[in-house]
Amino acid sequence: MSVETVDTLVVGAGQAGVAMSEHLTKQGVPHLVLERARIAERWRTARWDSLVANGPAWHDRFPGLDFAAFDEDAFVPKDQVAAYFAAYANAFGAPIRCGVEVTKVRPLDGRPGFRVDTADGTIEANSVVVATGAFQKPVVPPIVPAEAGLHQIHSNAYRNPGALPAGAVLVVGAGSSGVQIADELLRAGRRVTLSVGPHDRPPRAYRGRDFVWWLGVLGKWDIQAPAPGTEHVTIAVSGAHGGETIDFRRLAHRGMTLVGRTQDYRDGVLRFAPDLAATLVRGDAYYLALLDEADAYAARNGLDLPPEPEARVFPPDPACVTDPLDSLDLAQAGISTIIWATGYTSDFRWLEVDAFDAQGRPDHQRGISREPGLYFLGLPWLSGRGSSFIWGVWHDARYLADHIATRRGYLDHHLARCRPASAVSPAA
Repeated sequence: MSVETVDTLVVGAGQAGVAMSEHLTKQGVPHLVLERARIAERWRTARWDSLVANGPAWHDRFPGLDFAAFDEDAFVPKDQVAAYFAAYANAFGAPIRCGVEVTKVRPLDGRPGFRVDTADGTIEANSVVVATGAFQKPVVPPIVPAEAGLHQIHSNAYRNPGALPAGAVLVVGAGSSGVQIADELLRAGRRVTLSVGPHDRPPRAYRGRDFVWWLGVLGKWDIQAPAPGTEHVTIAVSGAHGGETIDFRRLAHRGMTLVGRTQDYRDGVLRFAPDLAATLVRGDAYYLALLDEADAYAARNGLDLPPEPEARVFPPDPACVTDPLDSLDLAQAGISTIIWATGYTSDFRWLEVDAFDAQGRPDHQRGISREPGLYFLGLPWLSGRGSSFIWGVWHDARYLADHIATRRGYLDHHLARCRPASAVSPAA
């Protein structure tokens, strides 16, 4: 069987793979991008129907193309985001091969490079870029057994309220996905209980500027590494309904029941941690600290931005906060569905390379792994806070493309020095 060869192989054609291909193209590095489904497939089929980007169109994009059909402050629907990446790839002729799954990557014996097994044959590549993103394997905690008779799904399988069985819904997880899904269900007339865990709660906008702008001017996108234990802090923010600040108390005053972290299940009863009020206070502290920094920056730099004192006014604690539930009989509460908005983990079992630490996490510096020629792209905190965001992954890809081109030059120099003298043309 013939073996295909390519200088650099990129695995995945989501936002990371498309960005990588653009920069490799600019560097003149021959490459191929393999995608097991379609370009930006997760935006198409692993998100709920009404999802929009969490950042405005002026910010959540690549530098080379605007969202032409949308106002710059709009939050673009998921299907248009997917179409954007397909159009972007087409604009520079990205060499993307769809419908090909990579099943194994391992180093070649006795020479640089990798053998890559795919559903469509074998490829040998000098470099491999793992651009499969941060959302690979849904995490569902083993708390409620299947025999409990409830409809249990991860948030990646949720589509819309009408697709769920009749009855009340428990949403576990109060990050962007959990809170947006819970809000949509509440607006659809469902009875909703939301299990709230630790989170950061930024304002959607403050003093006329979106929070992504504030993070930029305050230098928070440039943070190089998180503090220990904060690598996966949940962020409660939403672009739904034109963008609005998440306030859990307001959701409760509209009829949602808030509870603490989901702990365990026994005989039809779920038990919750007694931490709801403290969790909300910690989220408030993050919110208020960001407002303080924004106010100080505006004053120091003479920015003519309208004051917004009402942003510091919170509604009173609802009854579910002052007198929280410590347990819930699911049948008595009429709950028929549990949606686990509990995040994702990575799945790198197909990478048979020495590139992981003792906990199985990629061991890298800014995406350059300890296995020469292997790179990671699109992971949270790859180089900084913005690494798993649309615009952030583009900048990380540029850095990796530079490294690949430099390494390729060293390998080419080695091969030139190793050619037999007879293969070198005599000087004129």
